[in-house]
Amino acid sequence: MKTDIQIARECELKPIGDIAAQLGIAPEDIEPYGRYMAKVPVSLIDEEKVKQSRLILVTAISPTKAGIGKTTVSIGLTLGLNKIGKKAAVALREPSLGPCFGIKGGAAGGGYAQVLPMEKINLHFTGDFHAVTSAHNTISALLDNYIYQHRKDGFSLREIYWKRVLDVNDRALRNVVTGLRGDGVVSETGFDITPASELMAILCLATSEEDLQRRIENIVLGITADGKPFRVSDLGVAGAITVLLRDALSPNLVQTTEHTPAFIHGGPFANIAHGCSSVLATRMAMSYCDYVVTEAGFGADLGAEKFFDIKCRKTGLQPRLVVIVATTQGLKMHGGVDPDHIKEPNAEGLKEGLKNLNRHINNMQGFGQPVIVTLNRFDFDSAEEIDIVRKNCEDLGVGFAVNEAFLKGGEGAVELAQQVVDTIDRIQPLPIHFTYPENDSIEGKIEKVCKRIYGAAAVEFTKTGKKRLEAIREIFGDDKDIARYPVCIAKTQFSFSADSTRYGSPEGFTIRIRDVILNCGSEMIVAIAGDMLRMPGLPKSPQAERITIENGEIEGLS
Repeated sequence: MKTDIQIARECELKPIGDIAAQLGIAPEDIEPYGRYMAKVPVSLIDEEKVKQSRLILVTAISPTKAGIGKTTVSIGLTLGLNKIGKKAAVALREPSLGPCFGIKGGAAGGGYAQVLPMEKINLHFTGDFHAVTSAHNTISALLDNYIYQHRKDGFSLREIYWKRVLDVNDRALRNVVTGLRGDGVVSETGFDITPASELMAILCLATSEEDLQRRIENIVLGITADGKPFRVSDLGVAGAITVLLRDALSPNLVQTTEHTPAFIHGGPFANIAHGCSSVLATRMAMSYCDYVVTEAGFGADLGAEKFFDIKCRKTGLQPRLVVIVATTQGLKMHGGVDPDHIKEPNAEGLKEGLKNLNRHINNMQGFGQPVIVTLNRFDFDSAEEIDIVRKNCEDLGVGFAVNEAFLKGGEGAVELAQQVVDTIDRIQPLPIHFTYPENDSIEGKIEKVCKRIYGAAAVEFTKTGKKRLEAIREIFGDDKDIARYPVCIAKTQFSFSADSTRYGSPEGFTIRIRDVILNCGSEMIVAIAGDMLRMPGLPKSPQAERITIENGEIEGLS
């Protein structure tokens, strides 16, 4: 079988101006980054056309080490929609270098359902991640300098919230000390990975350049000695940080293996952030296409929940239906089958694993959404096992379609695309049923997500978690805006619980919230569950060992 890179090289790419023209965007209105990538100005968004477009959310069962293929399905569905005569585009997140060189490899789809040029997208792309990293760490440097320069004036911060970021999986940087040997003020800090940066969330949730700067100004960096919040606006540098992010704010336009438009912008992880591509990219795609496919990261308990409770709640966006991706391998792992045997027929293990799928279906229906399940088919999948999944969906009253876009491109997703269109035409959209009311307490919001979405029996806050909540109430208790912030729970992606080893559909577990972080720029409350870390480490054999250049071509990114 050909590798993703080999398939990508078979595709003769069109100049990006031609892809823009397909959308109805004049080539002179885009800002090309080479021949095959471009930035599209935010000014081209048409809100009236956004209201008429049909948004489709792609999510998945809880991921496993066997993989699910959600991005491949998202791209494939878009190809299928175009194949049946619909004008469609896909809106995705940008890959992070950390996972690409760590455990994951590339993240631009696969097989004949890819976004291209895949090597550039998987690597530096148009520099958005670098811009976020630089802007974030510039704030860190300016904050340290402010503390250093004003220490003789009696200024100090009793607590500093702002850490540093790097788009590399580097566990050694999780906790560091700065300012040693007299080089500034000694301080304990650390690094998160760039996708977890509050600036990444701000970039993805901002609706304009003005909104971007407003949010940057509002970032809380720490608490002063007299108990007051110290913000970026107090540093007086919000304009400078906005300048660093100005180009990054514009969505990126590329193409698929079948030359259909793809907008790729922003890259928050759904296990440590809100896990959705930018609002601007979504609206840009909806301005020019009748159907727009977007994905939410990891399983539906993470990315899809945050898509609804954060992105949709705060922007007014509403999908017309939800597609849940599953594989027989993933279902068998959730059914307790040994990973070494998940490619072998095992009807009982598959049926047991359906409990994971069915909980995700129930959650998505709980948001008031029509649901279609698609099985991402592999060559070893038997007709009998496919029928087991199909019948399960029929019994639940949800649609089912087999997806073969990896091997067949758009032709392999025609069944899914047609079912998506038919379902949208048949069912009128309903208001989203959010998991919690906007005016609920922080604890109430966290508890409702944990119990209603994850299925937890109880929620406990550690001493640190309780202390953080008390501090938020003490310092920001009268702020009505903060009272309306949604919660963004950082939790393992491998389980409904906070224990990554508990596959399937666990019950009776307790979610332990060990920290609560106030993000006034992105306007959300981040709660850290269990042992979740916002700076990943590298595996024993990182993907970087297999990435190289051979005969002038990059190898190992897939």
